[in-house]
Amino acid sequence: MDKTAYLILQNGTVFNGRRFGAPGDITAELVFTTAMNGYLETLTDPSYHGQMVVQTFPLIGNYGVIPDDFESPAPRLSAYIVREICEGPANFRCEGRLDNYLQDAGIIGLTGVDTRTLTKIIREYGVMNAAIVSELPANLPAFVAKLSHQKLGSDVYQVTCKAPSSLNPTGDKHVVLWDFGYKKGMATELIARNCRVTVVPACSSAKDILALQPQGILLSNGPGDPAVNIDIIRELREVMAAKIPMCGICLGHQLMALSQGARSVKLRYGHRGANQPVRDVQTGRLYITSQNHGYAIENDTLPANAKLRFENLNDNTCEGIDYLDVPAFSVQFHPEARGGPLDTAFLFDRFISMME
Repeated sequence: MDKTAYLILQNGTVFNGRRFGAPGDITAELVFTTAMNGYLETLTDPSYHGQMVVQTFPLIGNYGVIPDDFESPAPRLSAYIVREICEGPANFRCEGRLDNYLQDAGIIGLTGVDTRTLTKIIREYGVMNAAIVSELPANLPAFVAKLSHQKLGSDVYQVTCKAPSSLNPTGDKHVVLWDFGYKKGMATELIARNCRVTVVPACSSAKDILALQPQGILLSNGPGDPAVNIDIIRELREVMAAKIPMCGICLGHQLMALSQGARSVKLRYGHRGANQPVRDVQTGRLYITSQNHGYAIENDTLPANAKLRFENLNDNTCEGIDYLDVPAFSVQFHPEARGGPLDTAFLFDRFISMME
């Protein structure tokens, strides 16, 4: 905890911090999240794969490590940056300290960083490459120049399951969960509605999925640029043609739109946090949502068979689509995360009703 490390941004800014978690140096894409709680869900969200995450809330770790709150079995992010880490957590469910958890998981942490200033830089400059190093490089300008040109990213194939598996095998309705890095909460919502869930890997073909004879298909969240997943988009286009009830969340929402001819765009600093305001353009109702994404579907590229259903009130980007010629809809936000806390859980009920 006392060893100094340095965070170097691709614009040349350097921050000092103290290490916690695992030792080592790392280079990754730098993003921030505005969530005031739920740091365990953030750490274990596969959508953060390949990214350094800055937590804007100043005190992190106060309720320790609670495995029941994990969204996946292990942390998926590259590094974790906080203002202050709590070394004496207090919670009746606590099973350990965050420092030890990240150390065991091999995740680098940095505390004592001015996260307010750091977040402002990301907000103005945009998402950027960054490095955590033990020693400042002798030639900082050359290091920064190289850093700014590095191609960094994440990959759904690094976070998807390796083979199909079944959850709640006695459920009434059979749902295939196409796993691009799914959060546990999605399966929990389906199981709560008495669904039999078959989780399949990202590499699954349309033939594989249709052979399972699902009554519904859920496309999960996941990391990275949706447009690079050319093979998945091709298979998804074929699956949608079968007109099985379908719901897409986050990356799944983007992939569904791309399969129908829409285009995606990278956002300046993305939407990451539990307080993103969204409007239902059909009813006018507002929702507070949990989100974690760096790309969005361009509104003016929606195909003729698609209609904008939700929009972000901060920047008017696409937050949801209804499809007119297939029983399908998608949302950019996470209804299973319950940012409202129950505002958008009805979307799972809508999905179930489509199967009925």
